[in-house]
Amino acid sequence: MSDISNANSKGITYSDAGVDIDAGNALVERIKPAAKRTNRAGVMAGLGGFGALFDLKGAGYVDPVLVAATDGVGTKLRIAIDTGEVGGVGIDLVAMCVNDLVCQGAEPLFFLDYFATGKLDIESAARIIEGIAEGCVRSNCALIGGETAEMPGMYEGGDFDLAGFSVGAMERGATLPSGVKAGDVLLGLGSDGVHSNGYSLVRKLVEVSGLGWGDDCPWQTGTLGAALLTPTRLYVTQTLAAIRAGGVHALAHITGGGLTENLPRVLPDDLGADIDLDAWDLPGVFKWLAKTGDMAEAEILKTFNCGIGMIAVVDAQQADALETLLTDSGEKVARLGVVSDGAGVRYRGALL
Repeated sequence: MSDISNANSKGITYSDAGVDIDAGNALVERIKPAAKRTNRAGVMAGLGGFGALFDLKGAGYVDPVLVAATDGVGTKLRIAIDTGEVGGVGIDLVAMCVNDLVCQGAEPLFFLDYFATGKLDIESAARIIEGIAEGCVRSNCALIGGETAEMPGMYEGGDFDLAGFSVGAMERGATLPSGVKAGDVLLGLGSDGVHSNGYSLVRKLVEVSGLGWGDDCPWQTGTLGAALLTPTRLYVTQTLAAIRAGGVHALAHITGGGLTENLPRVLPDDLGADIDLDAWDLPGVFKWLAKTGDMAEAEILKTFNCGIGMIAVVDAQQADALETLLTDSGEKVARLGVVSDGAGVRYRGALL
């Protein structure tokens, strides 16, 4: 009978297969302070257990409806991996989930992440997860759990992948969209660049340009890679304040599909939108992408956010007050147009 406790055993270990359990444990200890920063009312138990606990009554809800969202960062990760600048993609991950939750009228409550890599680099992984924690802090959303998967043979070199999962809540009857009607005003909230959609095309256009990630950025100071890694803007606290002020009928997060595809998702089937393309200035990154690829205006409008990361559909009588509220909270607000009869988004003016 063999003695499994034999210290002189030469048998194969999990580490020999490429998985370092000790490194995983060290990462958990490293990120605990970051996760603790995200603590909020309702958190009962977070990192370390087989599951995480959250008390809805403790968070102040009486008759709550839960809302869940999941997303990733897409091929923006390729730029982060190639440049080694991984600190911002954690914010992207949170933003892609929580910005969707508020479009339902929900307050994001907690977040979980999934991080997978071929070989765990504690320093790199910690920077990513600390970015996730920062996104959660900015959204008043607790990071209460996650999974770090070391999977040799699945990911090469320093490659990794990210997925995020968030749960929010609202009181029953507060679901958005609600009450959208012709004449409602469209308030566009400025984006912080490309955000996290369209990066397969972005990478193709960079290739066409002949530039590298370390080259000077054509539209702003710094490197091209750093400019394209600008994190997705978080709209949570600002839009929740607008919802609570009254008059917000819908919110549309402008992600893949651009303005053309995302705004109709929050409008009744018989209503559309009239948008004035002269109402805001197209940011430099999109001008450069369009010029580099000789892109048609219609193509850029249905691919990228074009400088508008969120649209609030608001009652015309409260549009002025809501525009002031959002501006005072740090948003760059543009009046894009109005909701109108007839399905579809109709553009006037010129973006390019």
